[in-house]
Amino acid sequence: MKKALVLQSDFGISDGAVSAMHGVANSVDHDLKIFDLTHDIPPYDIWEASYRLWQTITYWAEGTVFVSVVDPGVGSTRRSIAVKTGSGHYVVTPDNGSLTHIARTEGIVAAREIDEEINRLPKSGESYTFHGRDIYAYTGARLASDVISFEGTGPQVPVESIVRLPVKDAQLEGNLVEGMIDILDIRFGNLWTNISRELFKKLVIPYGGTIEVEIQHGGRTIYQNVMTFGRSFADTHKGEPLVYINSLDNMAVAINQGSFAKAYGIRTGSNWVVIFRKRDD
Repeated sequence: MKKALVLQSDFGISDGAVSAMHGVANSVDHDLKIFDLTHDIPPYDIWEASYRLWQTITYWAEGTVFVSVVDPGVGSTRRSIAVKTGSGHYVVTPDNGSLTHIARTEGIVAAREIDEEINRLPKSGESYTFHGRDIYAYTGARLASDVISFEGTGPQVPVESIVRLPVKDAQLEGNLVEGMIDILDIRFGNLWTNISRELFKKLVIPYGGTIEVEIQHGGRTIYQNVMTFGRSFADTHKGEPLVYINSLDNMAVAINQGSFAKAYGIRTGSNWVVIFRKRDD
């Protein structure tokens, strides 16, 4: 039974790179269903590639094959791998940290290093700069079309050997919850944190109540203010900040009809710390 193939990259769609990946996958099996997750990952941003995979993967049927190509180390000694997740999905990707979020949430139950002698687009042996086309799209399509089994992607490697990026776990300490800015809601500039609704609720802040928010980068405070905890943007006036629960059931920070990230120069990753502190009044 054929599985869907979902592609992600930092290639953009201004040239033929993504179309070439589609073409390779289609040449493996004309009936294969091919979809795009996104090709607008910022160039070389492995962290965002990792997050977008996690954001999307569980909404697809078990057995779906994902190809993720954000590969600043293309042509180097970094490995090409295929993994099976705890949720029953497959990911074909460079082993450079792009599986960080999935490893933490869904888990990885098996991993294989892609045998590039077998799983490589024919007549592409002298190309070392477009593995997204020559190795990942080709291998992903062969796996999704059942041309090869998961075992056929290459030799098994220890799951523990997979590269992971550093992550700051969210934690409750007294009257505050501390976590990190996991990702930006790109189009609107909202800050999505790794602080879960359940953890935040332990502060016992009612909807409509206020909470102190502090954002730090490298130990330096970038932003500090008191804002409303709202159900939606309608709970504040235009231009006012708020804390809300996002679509992934985690806490987020926004400006109503404005870009919080742009206003304060906020970015993402484990060195961007967010603190929600309960007020005494």
